[in-house]
Amino acid sequence: MEVWLETLGGSGHDGVDAIFAKDDTSGIYVNDGILYRNGSMIGGHVHIHSEETQTKARSLAGSVEWILLTFEDWSMIPIENILAATEATPTKVAAQINQPIQAQGAGFALDIGVDALLCSDDCLEASLIVKSLRLEQKQESGPSNPSPSEMIELTSMTITEIQEGHTGDRACIDLLSMLDKGEGMLVGSTARTLVLVHGETIESKYVPTRPFRVNAGSVDAYTYLANGTTKYLCELTSGDEILVVGSDGTTRPATVGRMKIESRPLILLRFMDENTNEGHVFIQQAETVRMVSVNGKVCSVTDLSVGDGILGCTFPSTRHVGQSISAPSEER
Repeated sequence: MEVWLETLGGSGHDGVDAIFAKDDTSGIYVNDGILYRNGSMIGGHVHIHSEETQTKARSLAGSVEWILLTFEDWSMIPIENILAATEATPTKVAAQINQPIQAQGAGFALDIGVDALLCSDDCLEASLIVKSLRLEQKQESGPSNPSPSEMIELTSMTITEIQEGHTGDRACIDLLSMLDKGEGMLVGSTARTLVLVHGETIESKYVPTRPFRVNAGSVDAYTYLANGTTKYLCELTSGDEILVVGSDGTTRPATVGRMKIESRPLILLRFMDENTNEGHVFIQQAETVRMVSVNGKVCSVTDLSVGDGILGCTFPSTRHVGQSISAPSEER
């Protein structure tokens, strides 16, 4: 992590990586929304004062080397959201702080932290302390969630408990394309551990098939979009591209045509992978809602028993507003 010092004079401060001065082109400065270093453009400057300016900053992720954030009213939330947007990109984030207490907040936001603190002399000591702590605690980051594109490695999830889930709102996802047997959506109540919920492509003597539909589960559950981000089921809307996953791990995008949310009796499935990672999901208690067993056969959720193995996957990283981040978290 770097420390950028706001000053009109020279450097002369141990630990300071750059001088930020509006009238000095030998250091870091901004001009008309552009961030410069020694006369060369290195990124963009966004003054955060609204949702629109936060969106503008996030839109720069991946397209510039640096984003410098300054604030009308200093706030952690925009810093966290922009860090989440940039973590999987080469873009670095610098944030201005106005009080010493803000150095730790920005320096360890999302347990990732900004790449540079822009501070005045009043905040310099706090900024240098945070820089030192970051160096001491630096370690190899764990792998991020794979970008779902061609294949996802599905593994066995062992059912550890089946409970009555009471009544709740569940979401049916109707797609603009037909599903094949073995295809469905990854769904889970935690962002790390999900199971494959099968599409309504299996014939039943009581209801016709709906081969474009996945009765995916309760509205609070996560699913994957085609771009590798996650959304809660209740957030899906017409036009979203979700990730369809086959029992062999192949994937493809499919567009949501509509959502149908209704109150239905639910059951709670708890499961665990071979590495004892635990997850759970609330699923409608209906024979037409199906999972995929480890032998590739499709099975109704009402026929599942404790000890059965179903297909799912575990990802190594957590999520912040749908974006994969390497910060630790605990979900239950």
